[in-house]
Amino acid sequence: MQNVEHIGIAVKELAVSVPLFEKLLNSKCYKTETVEAEKVNTAFFKTGETKVELLESIDSNGIISKFIEKRGEGIHHIAFEVNDIKAEMKRLKDEGFILLNEEPKKGADNKLVCFFHPKTTNGVLVELCQSIP
Repeated sequence: MQNVEHIGIAVKELAVSVPLFEKLLNSKCYKTETVEAEKVNTAFFKTGETKVELLESIDSNGIISKFIEKRGEGIHHIAFEVNDIKAEMKRLKDEGFILLNEEPKKGADNKLVCFFHPKTTNGVLVELCQSIP
């Protein structure tokens, strides 16, 4: 794994959270995007070598909505950048980690992504991501 690519934070409303994080990070949001497959709107901030991704649900039955109902707003996942997502998925699966998706899928910010079940990663939702050329 190369580095922490981003930290995902579940929020109720981007309209409220984007200005808050702009003040907090002293940085403007550089990109917003809707990921229909995940039923989320996203907003990205750059802080050093790492990004912060805010996630707002666009569906009351979506993953982010359910997360916020259960745990409230806050850190949702940590994403690590990899050069070869399929190879890393195989390596980690062989090490006993449980994949939440067996094949990489298209995520936000022009990335292929894969998630691992938190019960195999000390309660942390871990994402692998690889830039799409």
